[in-house]
Amino acid sequence: MRVTGARYILLSDMRYDDFSMIMHPFGHALSGLSDDEKKDVELVHLLLTAAEKVGYEQFERASRLLSRCEWIASERASPVQRIVYYFAEGLRERIDTGMGRIIAKEPEMIFKTGIENGLNTNLISVRIHEYVPFFQVTQFMGIQAILENVASASKIHIIDLELRSGVQWTGLMQALAEREIRHVEILKITAVGFVSNEKIAETGKRLESVAASFKLPFSFIAVYVEDMEDIKEELFKIGNDESLAVFCPLVLRTIISIPTCLENLMRVMKNLNPTIVIVIEIEANHNSPSFVNRFIEALFFYSTFFDCLDTCLEHEGELRAEVESVLCNGIRNIVATEGKERVVRSVKLEVWSAFFARFRMTELGFSESSLYQGSLVIKQFPSAVSYCTLDKCGKSVIVGWKGTPVQSVSAWKFSRDRGRVFGNYRF
Repeated sequence: MRVTGARYILLSDMRYDDFSMIMHPFGHALSGLSDDEKKDVELVHLLLTAAEKVGYEQFERASRLLSRCEWIASERASPVQRIVYYFAEGLRERIDTGMGRIIAKEPEMIFKTGIENGLNTNLISVRIHEYVPFFQVTQFMGIQAILENVASASKIHIIDLELRSGVQWTGLMQALAEREIRHVEILKITAVGFVSNEKIAETGKRLESVAASFKLPFSFIAVYVEDMEDIKEELFKIGNDESLAVFCPLVLRTIISIPTCLENLMRVMKNLNPTIVIVIEIEANHNSPSFVNRFIEALFFYSTFFDCLDTCLEHEGELRAEVESVLCNGIRNIVATEGKERVVRSVKLEVWSAFFARFRMTELGFSESSLYQGSLVIKQFPSAVSYCTLDKCGKSVIVGWKGTPVQSVSAWKFSRDRGRVFGNYRF
């Protein structure tokens, strides 16, 4: 992908036409690559050229280029061919929409039914945690930070904005049960979910069972809303003597397209005044107003993820195919849709930091113990240990794959300072 990117930029500057640019041998840039790798470079170059034509709304030219991509690429071939296959699908849908062949779905229906831009509470979600390190690394670091910030509390309340399987809380329960300095009087977990999500109650029962096995006083509460705009402070029963933490994993990016929901959520959390807020997000810019820039960013990000899946799931071909089929919904949403229909809008840490400044949030950072916890988790994935990276970015931490950022984890608190704060952000 890096070779193709460099090749594409250079040849674009040299102003070749569509097909001669694709067939240009490009001197020494492809030396050292196998014949199959050279074919992959040409295939990705073809895809990028088609995307550029789509960006200029030259749909007929783009369609001809894309036809060649579709003829070569396959969802069951090499990682490069698979990624091209899914991005070509998204481009084809965008072309058909632009040419009036299909009608876009109603934005509100898209939001209500939900789009699979992540891995939800199902068997795939649970199994992928066993093989791919990113999720566990960020979760364990976040939970370690929560433990450190509620160390002196006997009553602990956690608001989880995306519970999923809930497996992340079993480690926290064990740590609290083994705590000797100050015993826990009660651990509460309040899970926020949409009205259609019936699995939250099931997860709550499993967590109650785990807490009972540790003899840990525990209470589980489910709060259901139509969307994040309906969240209100009174839905959360926070005791005056409870130490509150908010866990926000891969949630905020899903409501960037609906600013009223995002801002309402932030105001409510600010008024609840938690001790710590853990934010886990995708470290990529999938929200550029330029279609071509967004396409390229998404192509490189998902290529990294597919490469990770190819390594970590080398002997789990069926599971890999299932995960990629889920991820392709996110690809399609980024590439084929616009407006409120486009809900996959990840932005980078610097944008979130500027946005949080509007609500007078200050960053807490992570202890050496948290960083060590993250590095230990990576070592539990033998196939990934040489490729998965853990890097500090200011007070935050970025987990990457072969040098490409994948997820960020950061810890925050709301400041009571009344001074004016200007957040220079743009989604």
